[in-house]
Amino acid sequence: MLLEILDLKVNHGGAECLKGISIHVDDGEMVTIIGSNGAGKTTTLRAISGLQRSDSGSISFRGKRINDSPPQDIVRLGVGHVPQGRALFPYMSVLENLKIGSYLQKDSVRIKKAMERVFLFFPVLKSRKKQQAGTLSGGEQQMLAIARALMGSPVLLLLDEPSIGLAPIVVREIGEVAREINQGGTGILIVEQNARLALRLAQKGYVMETGKIVLQGPCGDLMNDPGVNKAYLGN
Repeated sequence: MLLEILDLKVNHGGAECLKGISIHVDDGEMVTIIGSNGAGKTTTLRAISGLQRSDSGSISFRGKRINDSPPQDIVRLGVGHVPQGRALFPYMSVLENLKIGSYLQKDSVRIKKAMERVFLFFPVLKSRKKQQAGTLSGGEQQMLAIARALMGSPVLLLLDEPSIGLAPIVVREIGEVAREINQGGTGILIVEQNARLALRLAQKGYVMETGKIVLQGPCGDLMNDPGVNKAYLGN
């Protein structure tokens, strides 16, 4: 198993953000968490990547407990995180942002291969590698945020709301790239308010409400669930 979260609880600012959730991601699997704003989706990803302290429960990556490990150690293990809002360095170039993503890598050959790979996924970034990141369009900035995470050669990629604020055509493009990344063997845990997109991309899904997992199963089953349809798909 790639990622195993068991009975995870997280408190933040006096509020109980996660109330004992359990989530599993197998090797090479794409899994989604859907839910409304404030459900705890982003907190879950931040806890996995070490940006949010957990209060109880366990997070294991490839059998190794990573609760409260420093973020840089979690990156070294093979976890890449694309945060909501992208968190790029706007005054640095596309190429400089990408190089930051490979900061913990020491193998120059591996870094070169990673760079070639991200330019295959996102050819527009290659043509704009000297351009300041802050001058890119919203879709291009999201591509850069994903590409930067891929520079660390992760085996698990955490995607936090990759479609937010983007035009439908760009959303489809980002979705196709996510599918290609997954088909190449990288596990993905994707958090999305665009439930229709997420359930079409992933193999397995979890529905989160107010810090709890209220439903889980194959994405095809969730798409046919009357409650999910009414609450998240508008059917």
